[in-house]
Amino acid sequence: MTWIAAHLAPLMFVGLVLLLLTGVPVVFALMACGLGFALAGMALDLMPPALMGALSLRVFGIVSSELLLAIPFFTFMGLVLQRSGMAEDLLETAGQVFGSVRGGMALAVVVVGALLGATTGVVAASVVSMGLISLPVMLRNGYNPRIACGVIASSGTLALVVPPSLVLIIVAEQLGTSVGDMYAAALVPAALLIGLYALLVAMLALWRPEWLPALPPHRRTLAQADGSAGYRSLLVLVGLSAVAGGALVESYPAVLRAIGREFAPTADEVFMAGFGGAVLVAFALSLLDAGLRLHWLSPLARRVAFVLLPPLMLIFLVLGTVYLGIATPSESGALGAVGAVLLAVARRRLTRRNAAQALLETSKLSCMVMFVLIGATFFSHSFLALDGKLWVEQLFADLPGGATGFLVFVTLLIFVLGLFLDFFEIAFVLLPLLAPVAHKLGIDLVWFGILVGVNLQASFMTPPFGFSLLFLRGAAPRADTIDPASGNTVRGIGTHDIYIGILPFVGVQLLVLGLLIAWPGLVMRDSPAPPLDAAAVQSELERVTPPPEEGLTDPLQMLLESLRETR
Repeated sequence: MTWIAAHLAPLMFVGLVLLLLTGVPVVFALMACGLGFALAGMALDLMPPALMGALSLRVFGIVSSELLLAIPFFTFMGLVLQRSGMAEDLLETAGQVFGSVRGGMALAVVVVGALLGATTGVVAASVVSMGLISLPVMLRNGYNPRIACGVIASSGTLALVVPPSLVLIIVAEQLGTSVGDMYAAALVPAALLIGLYALLVAMLALWRPEWLPALPPHRRTLAQADGSAGYRSLLVLVGLSAVAGGALVESYPAVLRAIGREFAPTADEVFMAGFGGAVLVAFALSLLDAGLRLHWLSPLARRVAFVLLPPLMLIFLVLGTVYLGIATPSESGALGAVGAVLLAVARRRLTRRNAAQALLETSKLSCMVMFVLIGATFFSHSFLALDGKLWVEQLFADLPGGATGFLVFVTLLIFVLGLFLDFFEIAFVLLPLLAPVAHKLGIDLVWFGILVGVNLQASFMTPPFGFSLLFLRGAAPRADTIDPASGNTVRGIGTHDIYIGILPFVGVQLLVLGLLIAWPGLVMRDSPAPPLDAAAVQSELERVTPPPEEGLTDPLQMLLESLRETR
């Protein structure tokens, strides 16, 4: 009994792992371990019974959290867009834009994967949609099956790190950091991943052009009457919008000063303002061309304007309001949900059945997240009460290398666990245990959260248990088929094709993870806040505050005394 009392916290963790491995639902496993070991702790006089009274307050704090409102909002936004057929339109349009070059269809999948990640935020929906729509087209046009599977499975996982991601919201909530800071920190890593994916596709197209052929001319359905593709007017539209966005970026700080804002905007805020201005100008010019029937734009340019620009406007509505300081993440999620409904209504794709299914799936996912979070609270409350925090700190204190050794070990641990466990289980169980240790070692928690997100994305792509690979396996055709247009045989996709095709993209993922660890400045770009000037604070307080009435205790005097001591 003495040994059990001394090791109750590690036994509690081992018990949770064993329950999860037996297939017990994670909610019941968390609650059973939390309550069961709490009773054992009280029986061994290791935990006062009064401490269990605080559990109800922690549960109430969860259900009353405004931050968690963003989860149903963003989930509903993604489901509405998914059921309105946006993925199909995006893939078809992007394929027409990039199809004339080698590797064009693969580049289109990367672009659409990024857009779906920023709008739907659901890995399963992105992978399955692109697997059902793009994979047959790529195979019919002679794409190497392994490369086609690799680019689809990897692009679908971009939903984990491209803001506004549910993963980033939950990581921020578990680490106790700002969701806005997490979104801002994820911009460069997400852009780096997208760019390296596209670079890998371009290199493969140059090295093995027969693996990634261009789209045949008869499949390019948006050509002009004279046979040209119509890229000229598209480039003009992109150029005009880029000039407008650049002008807004240059003038944005002056505009803020003119309206009385004294502090300078951040680079993320300026970029988002320019991005929003460029998208709005391009869409306004397209509406002008269509409304006045000017026919300035080619069919390809019009298709791009009315299919690709609305999702970009929705991205600006969600992210721009956060970066510009207009809305909180929860409020931006509400704006995104309303915007998704308006887009679906404008496209005449929102039926009563689709809306009901989206609401039902949103309710299921939101309830699942809340109950897992409540179960994790039961577990962590008992674990900390049994001095589990000290056990975790002692466990990592023995690792060589200090903060670097901790990061390497945690990266490997999360990567391995991501092969078997769902993200929610890792986020709600493991992150609350690791966050205090990371903070004690001086690791920035926003940087740590981005590393966790990129790491989980890599585990989603890694054979043999990567979730993205399993989603694609369910959507890819197994048997050989006959292309009705050409009469050629299209070979079915084997599981080994998916495993081999994803390996180059896993290499890119690990490269980005290594870059983020080696150069934290890719994530933490803002300069530290200036030190507090106690004398200036004291002078300002004395200037704006009237003297206290005689005989009354003035809290201001207590604050000033504290400032003097700090100085």
